[in-house]
Amino acid sequence: MHAIDFKEIQEKLSDGFRPWQRSFQFWARASDIYTGYKVFQLRVSFVKDVKKQEEMWERQHELAAHKIYAMCSDLGGFFLKVAQILGKPDLAPAAWVKKLVTLCDQAPATPFDAVRAVLEKELGKSIDEVFETFDDKPLGSASIAQVHRARVKGEKRDVVVKVQHPGVEKLMMTDIRNLQIFALYMQKTDVKFDLFSVTKEIEKQIGYEFDFKREANAMEKIRRFLNNNNRKSPVLVPRVLPHLVTRRVLVMDYINGIPILRLGDEMAKRGINPHGKLAEAAK
Repeated sequence: MHAIDFKEIQEKLSDGFRPWQRSFQFWARASDIYTGYKVFQLRVSFVKDVKKQEEMWERQHELAAHKIYAMCSDLGGFFLKVAQILGKPDLAPAAWVKKLVTLCDQAPATPFDAVRAVLEKELGKSIDEVFETFDDKPLGSASIAQVHRARVKGEKRDVVVKVQHPGVEKLMMTDIRNLQIFALYMQKTDVKFDLFSVTKEIEKQIGYEFDFKREANAMEKIRRFLNNNNRKSPVLVPRVLPHLVTRRVLVMDYINGIPILRLGDEMAKRGINPHGKLAEAAK
């Protein structure tokens, strides 16, 4: 007779409940933001002064920006992608953009034990068998994966190991379905634009991002093209280690760089004129 594994049962129940919990959180937050705008529209309609109306709209956008930021930050995952999309000047009010652009590289990290489990399952070997060194503290974490610095046995260069967050695909698809229902409602009631088709395209594009083999192939194609067509490539693409690529793990050369959001600070450190040709080109 087999002993009952209560921990395994608990984990399965937890995994099954997470999408429902997540859906509830999304609808509670989205309804609050939407209702806030509807009440505001009624209030602002009684104001005749155009300048005062503009000031009121600005304050409302700032209030909503804080709520959207909190929702995207707390839920993470797909909503960090939403923040990246909305955080563009041509797609959202200025107050939203200013607040959401800071979320681009602030995804919570997955604990190292969970990272190790994904890595060893995908590669079919223990970390110690594959890597000489492996930094358990991630270099960074994004909505789909996080990256760790390491060195493969027999290699002289450091590498970056990109590992998909466990369970992220299922959660993101739940988020997208919720957003699609919200988009359908919005385009029927408030927005004269096919928002649903936009969310379907997002679903298609994000679906590709879960396949790191596809990403590795794209990187290699771009790297070969740039090297074949330039004496010295203007863009450096990391070398992929093909024997260490699976759908959820991607190992590539480590290249030191500067996050794009910190480019302005780095230029100031180096004494580069922020209004010069180099700075304008970087923008």
